[in-house]
Amino acid sequence: MRKMVVLLVAVMMLVGTFNVLAQTAEIDIFISMPEYADPINELIDTYQEEVNNEVEINYETTQSDYPTLLKVKLNSGDIPDLFASTSGKEIELYKEYSYDLSGEPMMDTMLPSVKKAMADADGNGVYGFAIKGNYFGLIYNKDLFAQAGIEKFPETISEMETAIEKLEAEGITPFTSGFSEWWVFKHLFQHFLVAAEDDVQALVRDFENGEASFSDYPVLEDNFFHFVDLVVEHGDNKILESSLNTEISQFATGQAAMVIGQGPWIEDSLIQIDPELNIGFTGYPVSEDPAESQVISGADQAVRVSSDSEDLDAVLDFVNWWYTSDYGKSWFTDVAGVVPPIEVEIPEDYYQIIQEGIKASEEKGSAPLAIIYSTDSFHSAFGEAMQTYVGGNATKAETIETIETKWQEIDGSN
Repeated sequence: MRKMVVLLVAVMMLVGTFNVLAQTAEIDIFISMPEYADPINELIDTYQEEVNNEVEINYETTQSDYPTLLKVKLNSGDIPDLFASTSGKEIELYKEYSYDLSGEPMMDTMLPSVKKAMADADGNGVYGFAIKGNYFGLIYNKDLFAQAGIEKFPETISEMETAIEKLEAEGITPFTSGFSEWWVFKHLFQHFLVAAEDDVQALVRDFENGEASFSDYPVLEDNFFHFVDLVVEHGDNKILESSLNTEISQFATGQAAMVIGQGPWIEDSLIQIDPELNIGFTGYPVSEDPAESQVISGADQAVRVSSDSEDLDAVLDFVNWWYTSDYGKSWFTDVAGVVPPIEVEIPEDYYQIIQEGIKASEEKGSAPLAIIYSTDSFHSAFGEAMQTYVGGNATKAETIETIETKWQEIDGSN
């Protein structure tokens, strides 16, 4: 009997050992940005092949209704090991679910501007990392501008009006807008917002608290709406049917001289249509001061590590490898083709828009990323209000009232 007990214990220990050996870490990734699905899948494959073939990585991506789907997961307790949000204000919104990365090796390569965008409301911690940095500005066709006799891209609104006349005199449509996409408006508006105040974060906070108004800032009340009017009057025939795909098609085929609300992320699609496309990229003219026509740079998206991950060590190993290994560091430029969020050399023959963004930043400086200080829930409401305006179903005054009210209702208590 004693021998049987000993044998049974030994068998149980052996089975337990096999169970431990059979257990592998599992990382669940649920993020937005499906345009980077292929590069991320390649990253995952490389990690599993070259670093750790025992970790199971499940990757899911979507763009449509991502914030809503994420909230459903968080509220149900089904928290992904890696999930996404915007940076800035939403860092605080999801802070309770997020691991502070400030003590991790990846801090050695992360750009200071990216770290700042991942800090909480008090400026502390690093509660996310970026898949990409970004540049925001106005994309234009250098050859079409040259055809119209425009030697220097307009830096003021009056210069833009003159450029529009010259383009149309050559039979060239000045703009393609993408105004059916709500997020295009947030990308455009932020250029006027950063021109309104030096401390754009404080300005946004004032709008949230009802302590600021468009009427206090002519660059918002007048210049922004005037620019939108110019795009409507001199752009797509069916303004509210103009999508991202419309913009790409119209611009790449030479049917429009300028693209509104886009950035480096569309260059691959443009070049696939016309490999010889001569692309320019610069700041929007927002006033009569050329110095205020700046590109905007920064990291607008954050990937968060769940602080409650059951395989936290495995998740941290993966993201630290992503930011510090030779392959991981080269992935940003060689595979994903993005603005790197880390300290790394940019190839001289890199994407035109990124090269132009770097050049513009060096010449005139870059403005701060303003969209990160509001939630996408507000940005969506803002975009819907602007779509109502450009569709002719609301006056400027009514639109401003809607925007100011939504700013307080949606973000004022966050």
